[in-house]
Amino acid sequence: MVTSSDAKGVAESFLQNLQVQSLGQHDRKLCFELMECLLEYYPLAVASLGDDLIYGICEAIDGEKDPQCLMLAFHIMEVLVQVFPEPCSPIESFASDLFGILSSYFPIHFTHAKAEEDVEVKRDDLSRALMLAFSSSPLFEPSVIPLLLEKLSSSLSSAKVDSLKYLSYCTSKYGAERIAKHAGAIWSSLKDAIFTSGQSFVLSFTPESLGGLGCQENEIAAEALALLEKVVIQNSNLFSSMIVGDEEINMVLNSITGYQSCNEIPLQSTQKLYSVGRILYVSVKASVASCSRIFQYFFSCLMESMGLPVVNGSGTCSFNDDCMISKRPNHGSLYLCVELLGACRDLVISSGDLASQCVSASETWCCLLQRFSTSLSMIFSSTLATSTDKPAHDADVYLAVKGLQILATFPGGYLLVSKSTCESILMTFVSIITVDFNKTLLWKLSVKALVQIGLFIHGSNESEKSMSYMDIVVQKIVSMISSDNHDVPFQLQLEAISDIGTSGLKYMLKIVTQLQEVICANLAEVYVQGNVKSAKVIIHLLECYSNELLPWIQKYEVFEEVLFQFVVSIWNQIENCMASSDGIREKELLDATMKVMKLAVASCSVENQNIIIDKAYTVLSSSTFLSTKDPLSSLQAQLEELEDTQETDKFSSRDEWIHSLFASVIIALHPHTRILNIRTVVHFLMIVFLKGYVTAAQALGSLVNKLDLKTSGTEYSGGCTFEEVMDIIFGKKLSSSDHVPAGRSGIITGYWSETGLTNLCLGAANSGLVKSCSIVGLSWIAKGLLMRGHEKVKDITIAFLECLQSNGRMGALPLEENNCNWDMRLSTMKCAADAFQVLMSDSELCLNRKFHAIIRPLYKQRFFSTIMPILQSLIIQSDSLLSRSMLYRAFANVVTGTPLIVILNDAKKLIPMVLDSLKLLSKDVLDKDVMYSLLLVLSGILTDKNGQEAVIENAHIIINYLIGFVTYPHMMLVRETTIQCLVAMSELPHTRIYPMRIQVLQAVSKALDDPKRAVRQEAVRCRQAWSVI
Repeated sequence: MVTSSDAKGVAESFLQNLQVQSLGQHDRKLCFELMECLLEYYPLAVASLGDDLIYGICEAIDGEKDPQCLMLAFHIMEVLVQVFPEPCSPIESFASDLFGILSSYFPIHFTHAKAEEDVEVKRDDLSRALMLAFSSSPLFEPSVIPLLLEKLSSSLSSAKVDSLKYLSYCTSKYGAERIAKHAGAIWSSLKDAIFTSGQSFVLSFTPESLGGLGCQENEIAAEALALLEKVVIQNSNLFSSMIVGDEEINMVLNSITGYQSCNEIPLQSTQKLYSVGRILYVSVKASVASCSRIFQYFFSCLMESMGLPVVNGSGTCSFNDDCMISKRPNHGSLYLCVELLGACRDLVISSGDLASQCVSASETWCCLLQRFSTSLSMIFSSTLATSTDKPAHDADVYLAVKGLQILATFPGGYLLVSKSTCESILMTFVSIITVDFNKTLLWKLSVKALVQIGLFIHGSNESEKSMSYMDIVVQKIVSMISSDNHDVPFQLQLEAISDIGTSGLKYMLKIVTQLQEVICANLAEVYVQGNVKSAKVIIHLLECYSNELLPWIQKYEVFEEVLFQFVVSIWNQIENCMASSDGIREKELLDATMKVMKLAVASCSVENQNIIIDKAYTVLSSSTFLSTKDPLSSLQAQLEELEDTQETDKFSSRDEWIHSLFASVIIALHPHTRILNIRTVVHFLMIVFLKGYVTAAQALGSLVNKLDLKTSGTEYSGGCTFEEVMDIIFGKKLSSSDHVPAGRSGIITGYWSETGLTNLCLGAANSGLVKSCSIVGLSWIAKGLLMRGHEKVKDITIAFLECLQSNGRMGALPLEENNCNWDMRLSTMKCAADAFQVLMSDSELCLNRKFHAIIRPLYKQRFFSTIMPILQSLIIQSDSLLSRSMLYRAFANVVTGTPLIVILNDAKKLIPMVLDSLKLLSKDVLDKDVMYSLLLVLSGILTDKNGQEAVIENAHIIINYLIGFVTYPHMMLVRETTIQCLVAMSELPHTRIYPMRIQVLQAVSKALDDPKRAVRQEAVRCRQAWSVI
């Protein structure tokens, strides 16, 4: 263990024997680390060395330039001061020498542009370490403050920012008494810094800026204002007096009356005006004392300029409504008034528990605000009333809206702003929303202001204000929808409702409840009377509900019961209207209702979902589809009839609604939700999707994905096991042990039952529509099985692969029927190829986490590794152009849905197949989307370093294929991505790509005249990249 005497001996030896600056960087660093350790852990021992220690450290540090060594040196300086804390310590006599060394490093900068990138210590780290050293002792104050103020005049913006940061930090460390000696110089420098960076104060008149500062500040201005706030808090009276008495600020204040609108004010004057506004805001917000002093002086002047003179000593004002309306306030007065009001409001809010001390009848600013708040609200309101939708009025409209918003959001109930004034403000905004909707900016600002007011009221728990907001704003906005108001455009009504609802839970609850009632009422009109107008209205309502309201309310459990009741209400409406007319066929309305149904059911608990599915099944059972005494037997008979006759008649409109919404409920269920009569449900869904309704197929896929594998099937009525459900779907179990059909070459190892869905897919006698529907249905069932990792998906995949081969059973047709069945065959093969897209893509409609799907990790990777060798083998063996093209289409769908990292592992094998697939896909315009997706995969391989080896090996082939796609006529994105791929190819070793240079440049030159600008820009970039090779 090192003793104090040992530490002192080491320090003495250090000072006597080491010439630190003559050593190499590594050794200097070790020396500094040693001294740092001695100062930190043995301060009393080394302090006894007195002047020798200080002098030795100065000598060791002076002239140091290495960043790592400087970090240690600055910290040594900081700790050294702490070793001698007494006022009469040796540090006092060495203060100027110590600071002389430190000051030579300010501001921190690297002499070489890339130096900072090459070292572990960054500029910000060094700058902070130096700042800590500067502020380590009040003895440095006489030298530090003048230096920092001097550097504020530097032409380097980084030096100005550092100076302001250092001043801010040192101010808090040195104390109010020492800083007061420099108050005049600090204020003058701060004012100049803020004014000279005044071009950064650009007011934003967008609705989004209502919740923030309303202006953009550069870093210099931001740091200067932060320092101003700190010094005002520290010396309120001193700096408040300087601000109030500043000639330049008063000159700006006196000049604002000379310009009525924002556009009339010269640019330089505008910048000064906004700078003064920010100065006043920061200084008023700093403390109660500064608020009263500055607010009293400037606010009285502003009231005079806005036509609200103080007529007696008590400070009461004379206000004439007619005079007010006839005299529009000038822009400068309006702006500064809003800044002062905002500062007072923010001061009270930021005070927290001390808010009651800020809001006091004895405070000058409180008295003034109480007397003028009503008059100010009328000024702001009249400004809005006399404004137009022209850009010249945008600034004043924004300021008037913000002024009203600030008045309505003062804390403390109605102490500062009366209840009547606050309610008048709310009514003004509501009136604008319901009447002035043609004034776009004003309308949007008013909605945003109401949202901000609602958020404030909801967060402050002011019950009286909350009641006013509910009655005046929420109830009025909701009544626009429920009263069938045609004055305000319907989309604007919905925008206002969805925005205002987000201002608080209880407001959203009111809006959602009312909206649900309107939706159900309109649904009844659609069902009973076939009202087309109501159908269009309800579509917008449902879209607003699902896209705007549901994402917000799903975050809060309190809304679950509301959603549950809404779902039940929809089913009640359907049930009550069963005996009415057939209604109307409106697919858009049905789709919107299905979307809401799925999202609402998915948000419910398992217990509520059990009730919903029971209710839905009850309604389903009462439909014409399941109205027989033995629905299961009836369904089985219908399914057999469908297999025999390929009957594809559509349902009635009523039955279509019922089975579509029932399928939507199935899709959204939690895995633990029980489904009664599941045998009947499975048969029912099979018949529905075989008639062409994809939602039923998605529901069946969701059902097999979530069904409990371990259930015995006897827990409740109509229950069955997972295997029994599979038997129902496929008619007979698929087997891999029986005879393999001839001609399969051992690649496909199963066979197909003569009944069930696979027979419908492959049977020669079936119609093309039934085949396509069965393939689509199987694809969603297979997706549900694949996502949960069930082995049964392999058997379905085999069926798809058989459909893709023209020499399978689907080709066993009489010769005379070949021509008429060609289109059917082609359609069926395309459906089979696209089934792989369903398997590999992520769906927003079903089978996702939002709808509680069971998702096994890495399921896509596993399927890729299983199916890809089979596809590759089939493509090689295929002797039919049609089969080959369809197999490539299936290959493309698999590859585009597989994570890129998996593709990169097999890039050497896959690149040739990707290119061949692109070539085949380019021949049919209908394949343009698949082609684009495959090009993105190729682009990912080209730009990832893990694919470089395979790309280099196939460079010539890749370039030759890409050249052919540069002028692809059917899709701009294909051309753009192709050229981007060629740009990526230009990064390969020159020896591999140079022979292709001329061909690439010739091909790209054609793209320079492309009708799309994005393609032309990429062509220019590509030509530049290849020209330098």
